Amino acid sequence: MKWLYIEEIDSTNKYAKEGISTDNISDQTVVYTYRQTAGRGRLQREWNYTGEDNIYASIVLKPSGQMKEVYSNLTQLLCVVLAEVFEEYSVVPKIKWPNDIRINGKKISGILAEAVTSQEGNLLGIVLGFGVNLNVPEELLEKINQPATSLNIETGMFIDKEEFLKKVIDKFCLYYNKFIEEGFLLIREDYKKRAEFLNKNVSVKVFDKTYEGIATDVTSNGALKLKDKNNKEHILLIGDIL
Repeated sequence: MKWLYIEEIDSTNKYAKEGISTDNISDQTVVYTYRQTAGRGRLQREWNYTGEDNIYASIVLKPSGQMKEVYSNLTQLLCVVLAEVFEEYSVVPKIKWPNDIRINGKKISGILAEAVTSQEGNLLGIVLGFGVNLNVPEELLEKINQPATSLNIETGMFIDKEEFLKKVIDKFCLYYNKFIEEGFLLIREDYKKRAEFLNKNVSVKVFDKTYEGIATDVTSNGALKLKDKNNKEHILLIGDIL
């Protein structure tokens, strides 16, 4: 994996996508900064800047020229990787489907995947952006528009940001090639055992429609299986648990 550090930038994902479009960023490059001024989460949500001792990074991948189903599960792979790294710090991370990490019911990390295609529809690359709250003062967390936490608060100690990021990338690289070959099934059980939503009543928003019911399983391709009050089963490939 190659490393590309930028001192200050509006968005690592935006920079990475532009680099893919102009062929200025090669396959398996980590674009990272400690000063991100205009980050985004899923569904155009703002990702709050929480200071220089946190992680704002994007992984550039160019696995092939055509989109494959397994690529949509790369966010879930990164989710498992992040969870495994958090566990090295003696905390208990839980996954909120599809790819948020929470500790004690509070968000600590989020992931945003974006694909870049040519005018002809060929896949030029994929960007896996992620942010991690490592060292955030409690007063800053209170300004975030949802319950949030930081690893320093959960552990009571300052976290080395460069060491944490290296752990994430090293572990991601260990999984990556095999994951592309085998797909979500490679990590399904690791994902499920950390899922905070399974066997619980949930509401899932898919575009302008909301599904309510019990989250019964995660399928072999990473979709959420939900059973509503009429015992009708829904397979949700995308969406957000509210």
